[in-house]
Amino acid sequence: MEQKRGRLGVKAFADLCGTTKETLRHYREIGLLRPAGRGENGYFYYEVEQFYDYYAIAIFRQTGTPLEEIQHCLQRQDSEGTLAQLRSQRRRLEEERRKLAQMEFILSSTIENLELGTAPDLQPRRAYFEAEHLLTLPAAELEGEMTGLTGEDEMLILILGRCQQLCRQYGLQTNYQLGAIHRAGGMGEIQYLYTRLREAAADCPYYRKKPAGWYLCLCCRGRWDLSQGYAALTRSIQDQGLKTVGGMYACDLAGFLLNGVEENAVSMLSIQLDEEGRG
Repeated sequence: MEQKRGRLGVKAFADLCGTTKETLRHYREIGLLRPAGRGENGYFYYEVEQFYDYYAIAIFRQTGTPLEEIQHCLQRQDSEGTLAQLRSQRRRLEEERRKLAQMEFILSSTIENLELGTAPDLQPRRAYFEAEHLLTLPAAELEGEMTGLTGEDEMLILILGRCQQLCRQYGLQTNYQLGAIHRAGGMGEIQYLYTRLREAAADCPYYRKKPAGWYLCLCCRGRWDLSQGYAALTRSIQDQGLKTVGGMYACDLAGFLLNGVEENAVSMLSIQLDEEGRG
């Protein structure tokens, strides 16, 4: 390391800070981080302690703070002002982290759904599913709100609007891919419409956890009408003498990516098996 009497040349100081000579030159030119002095040879040098000055600047930069604001904050040497600035940037980072978490959840769940959707059409199989967190809208409650609506588009707008309203109210994150929970027994009565949540929401009265466990499931490909799927799954349960727990879940797997036309539609039907029904 280029060093003399505790002093570091520009390259050595840049290496210590993990930055470049060009960055240090820019900071020097705008007066943000000035070298400690200049040697007899005309070269600038920095004191080792200035690493902490650079470190403070780097922290602000990583939060997206403009250089002008960083310079103003450091020159003021105002602890209250610095604290307020750091708190503001922390709030910004928390919001960015929330957005990234939402994006990761949407991408992960979409990949998972599309992978599940590669299963053969209308062929029941057993699969183990991890627990899922759901935002559930009671069908009986929605029926009252849908009075007077005509057409599936108006109903979809209502359902999505209700999901958005609840997510804002309780600070929830969802991928907005919709599903339904039917009473056991094939094409039974719809109890809930639901969308999947990123995490549990115990304080939300519309929260419901889909348990982890073994399920009997099948894919319905290339059709929006799921009646054949319900019939095939019900028939498989009866033929094998399986015991099930709870209702039957119908979930859209292709979502907004592929469901523009019926031939791209992919849905999954599943129902949990009890202890005796597990393989």
